[in-house]
Amino acid sequence: MARLSEAAEAQIISICERYKDEKTPLMMILSDIQKEYGYIPLEVQELVSDKTGISVAEIYGVVTFYSFFSLQPKGKYVIGCCLGTACYVKGAQQVIDKFSEILKIAPGETTEDGLFTLDALRCLGACGIAPAVSINGKVYPKVSVNQVQGIIDELKGGAAK
Repeated sequence: MARLSEAAEAQIISICERYKDEKTPLMMILSDIQKEYGYIPLEVQELVSDKTGISVAEIYGVVTFYSFFSLQPKGKYVIGCCLGTACYVKGAQQVIDKFSEILKIAPGETTEDGLFTLDALRCLGACGIAPAVSINGKVYPKVSVNQVQGIIDELKGGAAK
């Protein structure tokens, strides 16, 4: 197991102990860890396994199945482009391609400066405002290719503050 800092290890153990009396604690534990650290790497999964008795294989399966968990650190701004049917037919592929071109990353990657992560999403449930883009939970409606540079510039301006 890779070495976590003592503070991080203590925090993760505390999270595991918080749910020790729960019948099925895994989702709550992982959710709290994701909220605290932004991702759940293998060494954290191994510690959770050690403290809960849940196999690493089961933990890894949960972390990789649910899209809100991540194995890698995310950027300050997580840009999720919906590629569901309604968004796709209204040009979502071109929108995500433009984000990818400008940020020089593929979906699932994070920029070197740690500012942006680009994700392709299955569905935001915002079909009436397709194509929709979600950035840190805020939904941008009817995003066109021509708006992408402005959105990135706006976020970069906010990052400077």
